[in-house]
Amino acid sequence: MLYWAAVFFIIAIIAAVFGFGGIAAGAASIAKILFILFIVLFVLSLIVSGIRRGPRP
Repeated sequence: MLYWAAVFFIIAIIAAVFGFGGIAAGAASIAKILFILFIVLFVLSLIVSGIRRGPRP
C-alpha cells in the first residue's frame, strides 16, 4: 500500500510539472488517503501483535 501511495505521489508531481492541475490534485489526494490508510493499518498491526504476545515477565 505504501508502494501505491508513492506511485500516486510521483504521478501527481509529474502531472503538476506538465501543468495538469486537476490530475495532479486527484493523484495527490489518492496518495494522501493511501498513506493515511497505511499508517492506520500499521499501527493496528502493532497493537494486535502486542496484544497477541501478551505481557512479558
